[in-house]
Amino acid sequence: MEKLAHEIWVFDGEPVQFLGLPFSTRMTVVRLPSGELWVHSPIRLSEPITENIDSLGSVKYLIAPNSLHHLFLSEWIAVYPSAEVYGTSQVIKKRSDLSFCASLNNSQGYAWEPDIKHELFAGSPLMEECVFYHDSSHTLIVTDLIENFSGQDFNYWQRVMAKGVGILAPNGKTPLDWRLSFMFGKAEARKHLNRLLSWNPQILVMAHGRIVNENADRFLQQSFKWLV
Repeated sequence: MEKLAHEIWVFDGEPVQFLGLPFSTRMTVVRLPSGELWVHSPIRLSEPITENIDSLGSVKYLIAPNSLHHLFLSEWIAVYPSAEVYGTSQVIKKRSDLSFCASLNNSQGYAWEPDIKHELFAGSPLMEECVFYHDSSHTLIVTDLIENFSGQDFNYWQRVMAKGVGILAPNGKTPLDWRLSFMFGKAEARKHLNRLLSWNPQILVMAHGRIVNENADRFLQQSFKWLV
């Protein structure tokens, strides 16, 4: 567990194999003014993680921000059965075995606002992702929309592959296959990007790769050159 800023922590989990690469995993936890916890992209639970979480507060919200980040929801629901679960419509369709409170695709307000803002980043038939902004710490929270791997855990060919698809630090961005899928949806995606930039984030935390601890707005502009 690492404290990222006031009332926001990150937890790094076990790597998972994906497309031939060892993907590091990361969960972000925000403590709301009520003292309740908002948990983004839950990682695999363990006894130490449970102890750390319980030391911060009570788990109120579990967030599955895109259709790839749902693997450990069942574990969390079993340990925190009173938590409210939210996911994108794609996640909800994929995980019909779970009970969700609402879809993040809805334009409704959520109980964690205005402390945490959100934007559904759409425009691709491949995947959509709900992006969040923790207002008091100026932190933008993404999942796979930007990946920024250090490459330290990659062999030579894995680093070549990561660089080729654009996910190697310090030049991380949206993976190549996802970027290409915006071919006919760039105008819509630019609207979402403009909302993210309007928040003027200074910290960028992602599920995979190095955290950007300052000038995250500049990093965003660089990462999304392919879009603008």
